[in-house]
Amino acid sequence: MKLALARGLFFVGSLAVASLAVAAWHEPAPGVISVKSGLDHCPLPPNARGATQTRPDQDLMLLLFGLSQGLKAYN
Repeated sequence: MKLALARGLFFVGSLAVASLAVAAWHEPAPGVISVKSGLDHCPLPPNARGATQTRPDQDLMLLLFGLSQGLKAYN
């Protein structure tokens, strides 16, 4: 087999593999997710949906204040 013929067959084979890969590629298109009532998918259990909201305690607020103050540069 001549070298030019082998190169041509390899080139045609590689183009066939690449075109099959492009044809098999599936990337989902962006779309809008809609929900009828808004409660179809909720991470809370059904009995906790109407519960009162909890307030954070003072330790959590102090931690958040300390973390926010720690990000500032000292002069």
